[in-house]
Amino acid sequence: MDLKVSIVQTTMEWENIRENILHFDQRINKIAESDVIVLPEMFTTGFSMQTDLLAEEMNGSAVQWMLNKAKEKNAAITGSVMIKENDRFFNRLIWAQPDGKIFHYDKRHLFRMGNEHQHYSAGNGRIVIEWRGWKICPLICYDLRFPVWARNTDPFYDVLLYVANWPDVRRHPWKTLITARAIENQCYVVAVNRIGKDGRDIEHAGDSCVCDPKGHWISETQPYKESIETIVLSKMELEDFREKFPVLLDGDQFHID
Repeated sequence: MDLKVSIVQTTMEWENIRENILHFDQRINKIAESDVIVLPEMFTTGFSMQTDLLAEEMNGSAVQWMLNKAKEKNAAITGSVMIKENDRFFNRLIWAQPDGKIFHYDKRHLFRMGNEHQHYSAGNGRIVIEWRGWKICPLICYDLRFPVWARNTDPFYDVLLYVANWPDVRRHPWKTLITARAIENQCYVVAVNRIGKDGRDIEHAGDSCVCDPKGHWISETQPYKESIETIVLSKMELEDFREKFPVLLDGDQFHID
């Protein structure tokens, strides 16, 4: 079974939840048919540290909008938002399904160069979501630099998904690491990054992409430009490649504390 994945590469309004929800609502309306719609990291605020002012709870406007939109589009919608839970704050990826189910992943690796570790609590576990015949592992931005955390171990996932606010000054590592994660894990990688300057005057190029298990980029998103693109992932091609070249069967077994 194929999987239609839509990537939404666009700008954001700095620390303006209402305007960003409206902005992404309008862009999702342009997508005709999809199984998964992917938004950037902290898509309601930008990469902000203003947790006391901006963090919402799980019953807040952002998560409710994602649920409503997922039902409307008959697609899973995912992206990360600023969440408050039990007096702690998380950079939390939300996976909202049209059947009303929600899964979430809290960012494990907090970007200390941006002081993220001083404002947010780190997550302590990965998730793998089963959706329309596919197994999908969602991660967030800086997680991309840590291959052990992403390592594809039995039972194997099919898609590694990253949402990001990755600055353009580090475009080369972004593109290189995406390709590496796809090759070493024999999976598709879906990576969605924002464009434009944020409230700290940091520029973002986007470079959102879909990379196939052989390391080839199969999307056509242009840097620095808004792009809404739907790419079809082939389960048959993935399984055929893994059968003919079963690298994952020789992977090292390990446990992450």
